[in-house]
Amino acid sequence: MSVKTDAVGKEWPATTYEVGKEKIGEYARVVGLDNPVHFDREAARAAGYRDVVAPPMFCVVYSAPALGPAMFDDQVGMNFAAMVHGGQEFAWGEPACSGDEIMTTARCLEIFEKKGKEGKPDNGFYVFETVSVNQDGREVVRGTWTNIVRGV
Repeated sequence: MSVKTDAVGKEWPATTYEVGKEKIGEYARVVGLDNPVHFDREAARAAGYRDVVAPPMFCVVYSAPALGPAMFDDQVGMNFAAMVHGGQEFAWGEPACSGDEIMTTARCLEIFEKKGKEGKPDNGFYVFETVSVNQDGREVVRGTWTNIVRGV
């Protein structure tokens, strides 16, 4: 079975979320951060930020739902039962702060297969990109998500 490539270049509708001070604090505690810029508005402002600062991965966690519709799209045709692994790479932009509105879009960068030892398709690679921008249009994080599916 060959991979479908109809979705390459396709972009899905954006998702939006508002960054809340409480969520930032909860997330920072869970991942073990104790820097006051994540909890104390005055400390964040003294450090030059608009408000309490979200840790970088916070934005990935809350923007990841934009990727769901892309991965489950019939045009993409991923076989989740055979998915073995994925990799992610992120480029960080302006820090997100409490009160920011983050809009994330997802698009399919490429879908391809690699042949195995016997020259038959062995693994499918599904590469997506998410771009999250704040209310001022400044990029907060750009993610490249690669999913590997065996036996395409």
